[in-house]
Amino acid sequence: MAFTPLNALNQFLEVARRRSFAAAAKELGISSSALSQSVRQLESRLGVTLLSRTTRSVALTEAGRRLFEQASPAVNQALEAMKNTSSQRGTVTGRVRLTVPDISVLPVITPLVPRFAERYPEVELEIQVDNQRIDIVAEGFDAGIRLEEFLERDMVHVRLTEASRFIVVGAPSYLERRGVPKRPKDLLTHDCICYRFGTGASYAWELEQGKKTWRVPVRGPFTCNNERLMITMAQEGLGLLYAFEPSVAAQLKLGTLRLVLEPYAAHVPGLFLFFPSRTQVSPAFRAFLDTAREVLAE
Repeated sequence: MAFTPLNALNQFLEVARRRSFAAAAKELGISSSALSQSVRQLESRLGVTLLSRTTRSVALTEAGRRLFEQASPAVNQALEAMKNTSSQRGTVTGRVRLTVPDISVLPVITPLVPRFAERYPEVELEIQVDNQRIDIVAEGFDAGIRLEEFLERDMVHVRLTEASRFIVVGAPSYLERRGVPKRPKDLLTHDCICYRFGTGASYAWELEQGKKTWRVPVRGPFTCNNERLMITMAQEGLGLLYAFEPSVAAQLKLGTLRLVLEPYAAHVPGLFLFFPSRTQVSPAFRAFLDTAREVLAE
């Protein structure tokens, strides 16, 4: 196959997104050797090294990072336009990539995805669950979902949920065994299910009452970064849990978890969808946004 710079650029971007020649080659439908040769030809044409390769990993060089950040939005938009042009009239096609936090899975993603997939079967929806801050442009995402405090100010923000709370809950079996905490400082003597960031730091539970706030450095027998597993362990009586209230609404209704320290619950404005304001919204993403508004309004 003859070398063309635009084709090679698209192939480089796929490798950069996936950090793997093998995974990118599978996605593109070509051999790993052909993909490697194409990227090397692009590097030769540009006179710079774009990727640092080892036997185990692929990483972007500084030049590769700059090219990825600058070229990815434009190439994605061009490919999306070509897909839409070639599709049947009235059919929405393409791909939507989202980064979402654990706390959005139950109240937002679970009711939304089946409706969207049924309505737009030609659209490929990819969702990555990650609780860290992410540069959605650099990482090739169309949009992200986060709490208001994590939003980038130069992005478009669309509210997905109403204001809510972070609350402390415990299983009846745990509360009977260890007692019910009455004040934030009581948490220091309780077993708590802890959350650890990717940086290695443990999350201190944030509580409030009026203008007064607390950050309690809780400890306990179990640490995790997966919300569903943490909720399950709390139901088993392993310890108290600090949770996004919509995520445990079903358990509170059933009585498998009980709310404690309610006067100190921390209030948050809710979850928001955010995406770049400087890029044209694709028909596929517009369809996702419209479906999200419809489903969550219900």
